[in-house]
Amino acid sequence: AQQPGTPLSDQEYRQFFRSLRAARHASTACLLRALYGCQNPLVQRLDEYENHGVIPEGPICSELPGTPFFPDFCTFSFHRCTRNRYFIKV
Repeated sequence: AQQPGTPLSDQEYRQFFRSLRAARHASTACLLRALYGCQNPLVQRLDEYENHGVIPEGPICSELPGTPFFPDFCTFSFHRCTRNRYFIKV
């Protein structure tokens, strides 16, 4: 079992994003984030699932070239959405 707050493994990410693989599904999740923010219960559940049950506190390191650090997971996820880089991990 993974430690709470750690990112999913590559295999877990494939499973997590399987339902979001189509860009329209991922963009729908991003639209929810943009409309309702990170405090929305559905958005929080997705964020918790993506991080083994705990939304990590900042700062967040990412695999995004040129933008390696974010103050928190919400900012990282929003940036990932606005750049249409849905499947980049922390």
